Amino acid sequence: MASISLRNICKVYPGNVPAVTDFNMEIPDKEFVVLVGPSGCGKSTTLRMIAGLEEITSGELYIGDRLVNDVAPKDRDIAMVFQNYALYPHMTVYKNMAFGLELHHTPKAEIKQRVTDAAKILDIEHLLDRKPKALSGGQRQRVALGRAMVRNPAVFLLDEPLSNLDAKLRASMRTELIKLHQRLGTTFVYVTHDQTEAMTMGDRISVMKDGFIQQVDTPQNLYDFPCNVFVAGFIGSPQMNFLDGTLEKDTKGYCVNVGGDRLYIDPEKVNAKMADYVGKAVKLGVRPEDLKDSPVYLGEHEDSVIETTVEVHELMGSEVYLYLEYHGQRLTARVAPDSRSRTGNTIKIALDNKKIHLFDAESEAAIMN
Repeated sequence: MASISLRNICKVYPGNVPAVTDFNMEIPDKEFVVLVGPSGCGKSTTLRMIAGLEEITSGELYIGDRLVNDVAPKDRDIAMVFQNYALYPHMTVYKNMAFGLELHHTPKAEIKQRVTDAAKILDIEHLLDRKPKALSGGQRQRVALGRAMVRNPAVFLLDEPLSNLDAKLRASMRTELIKLHQRLGTTFVYVTHDQTEAMTMGDRISVMKDGFIQQVDTPQNLYDFPCNVFVAGFIGSPQMNFLDGTLEKDTKGYCVNVGGDRLYIDPEKVNAKMADYVGKAVKLGVRPEDLKDSPVYLGEHEDSVIETTVEVHELMGSEVYLYLEYHGQRLTARVAPDSRSRTGNTIKIALDNKKIHLFDAESEAAIMN
């Protein structure tokens, strides 16, 4: 097993096109780390540099105590699972899983044992004689995982391995991958653009944008204490609502003036930084679940109530999404299924003023963390 250390890693493509800039991260042994971000943010390039499939422009990469910048992929003790499975179509499942071991001249008896053990863990024992074209997407993904497992690598690298699966299968495979990580006790580095995968699977998440790390933290801390507007908007589904306003202070305390409405911030959320922002433009952030239309909630948060128009009412079964218009700005609220708010209604919505986030309007950095 092995830790991974990325120190000032940069990747610049020909034509002076930067893909990854000053990437620093320590990944302890046995941790499940997720690199998440939109397409083109540099997450897959980072993974490929760890694998040795992309040359590092500058910086140092250690796997365990060994500097591996110039070490060939086959000698890094890693295994990579790709988005497109990369199975050999003319080989059976057994041969696909055994192929890498055969190249390393592993004894036949040991190959059989390793393949059988991996197939049992992944529940694909009954598929060993089939070829990839006879398998479903989920089964192919399990074979790709099995091919990596039989090598007993120190590090698993997974590049959007679930993106080709349907929604139901993705959800079940997420669970299987978490169980697999727990069973193997190996370091996992997982790349995805899906923040739901990141939130449910990672011990820690590195959120990336334009080749830079924005924030590295546990899923819960990223959700509760985003460092900037990008992270706040990227983590969470539906995404955080943002309102443009001005920070003010009066005898009742700090508030954000949005469209003439004063939304007061809970005194426990106030910090020393906020004094510097009085009279300045800020962005107020609030998550959909912290906007409610119930009379009880409105009464509890009377210092942070706004009047909005319901543009769309969307019943989700266990909850309702209300898509709202407020002074030309769009908001989403997650409310109880017994909500009486309907499309076209003008309603009052209360913000939980203990859950409000504030961001600098220019730098977009968090003010209240």
